[in-house]
Amino acid sequence: MTSRAVVVAPHGVVAASQPLAASAGLHVLQQGGTFADAAIATSAVLAVVEPMASHLGGDAFIITYDATTHETTALNGSGAAPMEARPERFPNGIPLRGIGSASVPGLVAAWRELLALYGTMPLEDLLRPAIDYARNGFPVGRRLAQACQAAFDTGEQWVGPMLNGLFGLSAPPRQGDVVVQPNLAWSLSQIAAEGPQTFYRGEIATRIARFAAANGGWMAASDLSRHRTQVSDPIRTNYRGYTLHGQPPVSQGHILLQEMNLLEGFDLSGMGAGSTSTIHHMVEAKKLAFADRHAYLGDPDRVDIPLEKLLSKEYAASRRQLIDPDRASATPKAGAVEHDTTYFLVADEAGNAASFIQSVFHGFGCGAVAEGTGILFNNRMTGFSLDTESPNFLVPGRRTAHTLNAYLVTHGSELAWVGGTPGGDVQVQSNMQVLCNIIDFGMDPQEAVEAPRWQHSSPDDSVGVLEIESRCAAEAIAGLRSKGHVVNEIPPWSHGSSYQLLWRDPQTGAYHAGSDPRCDGHAVGY
Repeated sequence: MTSRAVVVAPHGVVAASQPLAASAGLHVLQQGGTFADAAIATSAVLAVVEPMASHLGGDAFIITYDATTHETTALNGSGAAPMEARPERFPNGIPLRGIGSASVPGLVAAWRELLALYGTMPLEDLLRPAIDYARNGFPVGRRLAQACQAAFDTGEQWVGPMLNGLFGLSAPPRQGDVVVQPNLAWSLSQIAAEGPQTFYRGEIATRIARFAAANGGWMAASDLSRHRTQVSDPIRTNYRGYTLHGQPPVSQGHILLQEMNLLEGFDLSGMGAGSTSTIHHMVEAKKLAFADRHAYLGDPDRVDIPLEKLLSKEYAASRRQLIDPDRASATPKAGAVEHDTTYFLVADEAGNAASFIQSVFHGFGCGAVAEGTGILFNNRMTGFSLDTESPNFLVPGRRTAHTLNAYLVTHGSELAWVGGTPGGDVQVQSNMQVLCNIIDFGMDPQEAVEAPRWQHSSPDDSVGVLEIESRCAAEAIAGLRSKGHVVNEIPPWSHGSSYQLLWRDPQTGAYHAGSDPRCDGHAVGY
């Protein structure tokens, strides 16, 4: 039994982590807007109502499906390190908080690209719900109230100025409190009236650069004006007759594809959903794929990533031999080759779809709100390495390796599944589990997102720690321990992800959508 029913709709669907955002996107679809129009409306509202997860000062990655051409497209809406952000400026490491840890934001430029490719409605109409919630207020939901309180309870100095910059408050808002953001309403109104370019070349850009210069940041007007969204083909692999379309570098989406290539060689359905053997093989596949991430992933404009080899079936077959079915391994070496986010999905009546993820990285990003804009910035610079031997070494103008990734799945040329979740390095682990739930174990979208989940971390040469929801079968947990896994049971529903998932029925064209009860959001359709 699931805690909620699958949403089944004939015309269009939006599934998001916050109800106000999902409703805004659905309204656009009902007005005749495309999936791209609805995605922009949803994205903008999320920036207003979930600042702990995403904002105008953050990034986005998108994969689209065009039902007319059957083509998929990947949009990389991440920004580069400012040109003044040189490694020697960080003798004590890149700080977690403060505008000095922010890379150039890419979300607003991604709106512009998506609108140009597939949009039909004026940007002013699409941003109207977000502007209204910012100007006239919205009641704070459970997750935002909890996030604000948790940040405040740390006692760290950046929290008070951030709450004041966002909401004009000196203390955290409570659930149900109505908060207003007049400065953010101004910024959104500027973008609606003048277009996204004003964020990068207009008055907003001027205010951002002025704030950065006055507060120890590196972002200059020239860094903003130089930014462009990258549009490319997704990376792809086949899994049991389905084609999985993932995010290319700088995203670590290749990890998901490598994990699925490794798992394809095992009879997971025979092992059973949630069994010791299934979870063990998934964790071991995760370890192998992550080893390659650390060795090879960086900005493809600056480093040579052997992606074709990493995604080949032959490479997967050779790496698969390293998986011992009876024993957990220590962190493996890479193969030889020749923190807070929000995810949503949209599908329209024509059969087009977008898999969309946006983020400020850690909770509330760098914690800095540019004066006079209401814009909260990412701390994505902390994703860089200061090790000169790393492919992800900090270089001015380079994009850091990104945890953000979204995916969609086709069967033949037709759309089959769209899904994703926030969660940093946990994203590709959750995506692997949900894809196996639907393809190997035949679960429907709601069953797939509600099934117990796990996450694995291995910061050293140990077997790492496997955190698993206590809802998982006791015999499976005991079996994992017997194989040498260090298992930490976490409370039910406490896994750090909030999944949204869509299936399109190939016979009727109806959409079936599920939304994770681990978040405030839901799926809506018409």
